[in-house]
Amino acid sequence: MASKLDESETLSVTVNTDPIQLAQGSVETVAVEGKGLVMQQDLRVEELQINVKDIAVNPLTAMFGKIELNGPALGAARVVLTESDLNRAFNSEYISRKLKNLKVTVDGKLLTLDVQTMECQLLQTGKITVNAEVLVRETASTEKIYFTAKPQLEAGGWAISLQDVEYPENKEFSPEFTAALADKAGEVLNLRNFELEGMSLRVQQLNVEAGVLTLQAEAKVEQFPN
Repeated sequence: MASKLDESETLSVTVNTDPIQLAQGSVETVAVEGKGLVMQQDLRVEELQINVKDIAVNPLTAMFGKIELNGPALGAARVVLTESDLNRAFNSEYISRKLKNLKVTVDGKLLTLDVQTMECQLLQTGKITVNAEVLVRETASTEKIYFTAKPQLEAGGWAISLQDVEYPENKEFSPEFTAALADKAGEVLNLRNFELEGMSLRVQQLNVEAGVLTLQAEAKVEQFPN
C-alpha cells in the first residue's frame, strides 16, 4: 500500500536535463533523496534514494518545475530502515491491527492469538531476532516468544520472509505460534508498506547489519513527489 508522505527531515528531487531535451519532453535523470521520511501510517524510513534515467515527461509542466511522467519509468532504489524504524512499525496502529485475531491450529484445536508487543533486533550476523508477547484468547494466557531468523527474498522480490528459525538454548516455543509470528514479521518487512505514492519497489538484494536493514530495489515510478 503506497503511502503519502506525512513528514520528512529532508526530501529533494533533482532533475538533470537541458532546455532542448526538456522542450521535447525528455529528461536524462531524476534523483529523489530523502531522510527521516514518515508515511501517513506512521511508518518511517531512515533513507530513501531513487534514480531514474531516460524519462518521457510532459514538457509544459516540466518547464514550471513539476515533473509529470508520460508513462511509468524504471530505475534503481536504495532504502535504509533502522531497528527503531522497524519497531516503530510493529507498534504503529496500522501494523498492530494486522497482529490481532491470528488463527492458529495447535494439536487439532483452533486458537486465536493477539500479539500484545513485538520488537526486533537487527544483528551483525545478518539475522533478526523477534521478541513478542502473545495473548491466547481461549485460555486468557500470555505466551512470551523469542526467536532468531534470517530474512530472505520471496516471490521475485515482492515479499520478504523469515527463514531458518532458531530458539534460545534449551528453549523451544510452540512451532505454530512461532510460524504465525514469523509470517507477520515478514509482512512488516515488506517494502510495499514503505513505498511513496506513485512508486512501487521490487527488492533485488537485502543486507542486515547491526541495527540497520538496507534494501536495493528496482523502482517503478509513475509519479514523483511534488
